[in-house]
Amino acid sequence: MAAPSAARERRRFGQRLLTDPARLFQHNAWDNVEWSEEQEASARRKVEENSSQLLPQEKQEEYEVNAKRYWDDFYKIHENGFFKDRHWLFTEFPELAPNRNSNQNGESGPEFGHKEESSSERLGRCENGHCSLESRTEREFKLLENTPEVCPELQRDGDFPGSAASYRVLEVGCGAGNTVFPILQTNNDPGLFVYCCDFSTTAVDLVQNNAEYDSSRCFAFVHDLCNDQSPFPMPEESLDIVILIFVLSAILPEKMQSIVTRLSGLLKPGGMILLRDYGRYDLAQLRFKKGQCLSENFYVRGDGTRVYFFTQDELDHLFTTAGLEKIQNVVDRRLQVNRGKQMTMYRVWIQCKYHKPASPRP
Repeated sequence: MAAPSAARERRRFGQRLLTDPARLFQHNAWDNVEWSEEQEASARRKVEENSSQLLPQEKQEEYEVNAKRYWDDFYKIHENGFFKDRHWLFTEFPELAPNRNSNQNGESGPEFGHKEESSSERLGRCENGHCSLESRTEREFKLLENTPEVCPELQRDGDFPGSAASYRVLEVGCGAGNTVFPILQTNNDPGLFVYCCDFSTTAVDLVQNNAEYDSSRCFAFVHDLCNDQSPFPMPEESLDIVILIFVLSAILPEKMQSIVTRLSGLLKPGGMILLRDYGRYDLAQLRFKKGQCLSENFYVRGDGTRVYFFTQDELDHLFTTAGLEKIQNVVDRRLQVNRGKQMTMYRVWIQCKYHKPASPRP
């Protein structure tokens, strides 16, 4: 018997094509919508128009200096009600669920990635100085509280949160946890450990105070990406995955390269950066008015937060300059439909996967 439609796995983007204009309002979204030359030219003119009046330099510096306050205010206002949980992540980025929980048909998802030790080894009780994942994680957090008790195995492996894990994921710009918690719910790998950080103290507080926050599997911390002296809680070459979901676009463009390069240094050989962000001529860019442009394709919203709109080539340059190799770099041209109001909205997003070579490039 076929599974009901609600239980079917979400399609990856690019698979719902509008071949018959008469069917426009039959779905909420259509993929890979072709733009006519006229539509592309119109978008270009609109961007030129809203970029013709740049904000004064002193105002631009003010938005940079006060960036943390603007994001704190954003999360104080919206708390965790602004974004929906991103369960689509596991369709687009199956690397986030190497050992996926059984689906509604009772089938387990495929495994991805190298595991450093078996489940039985990871779950063995603490005997003869060898600690289980659970007990080792508890000790790691005692170390953060300056507790003198240190497991001998931790002394060998390092005393950072998640040092016992075999699959480590970092989400940068975690917000209220709309990516982190779906990962923890969906990925049942006992060796998984998820780090998540945000510029906003308010956002990190929301994550830590969530009923589903599990300190044995997750570590949330405040981090300023633009401060290259701000330490990460894990050592270099310790991460399997770094997630950047609509976060790189919020950063001053001239600081992006150093940030991507530093994040690349956290990846193990073979580790990956997964990105989804705003593409050039997205609806959000076209809606900006004169007086909101900071620099070319970089804008300030009414709430003081900022956003950049990328091209594929720009992102490819950032990642390859950081020593990473391309697995995926695609444009998602989406036509979203409001069937109630009979309205259409053209969205442009870019999705990327770049991995660290197993050996350094010559």
